[in-house]
Amino acid sequence: MANHKSALKRHKQSEIKRLRNNSYRSSIKTSIRSVREAAAAGDGERAQAVLKSATSLLDKAVIKGVLHRNNASRRIARLTTAVNAVK
Repeated sequence: MANHKSALKRHKQSEIKRLRNNSYRSSIKTSIRSVREAAAAGDGERAQAVLKSATSLLDKAVIKGVLHRNNASRRIARLTTAVNAVK
């Protein structure tokens, strides 16, 4: 454990960021799962609607620094391909 005041503060900050990032990643995983389930069920309209919200979440994750932009871009591309295959 850190002893200096600045190191203690940094530790607290990193802990808060870690919890926030885990929460955000969890919501991203849930939205991706719902897109895949809708696509597997053959429900094109629902899949398209859920894809829109999942895309928004992934883009926000990039802005917040939770995901790398290429990682989010790859995920969006794969989800879009899966949804377009249903149409």
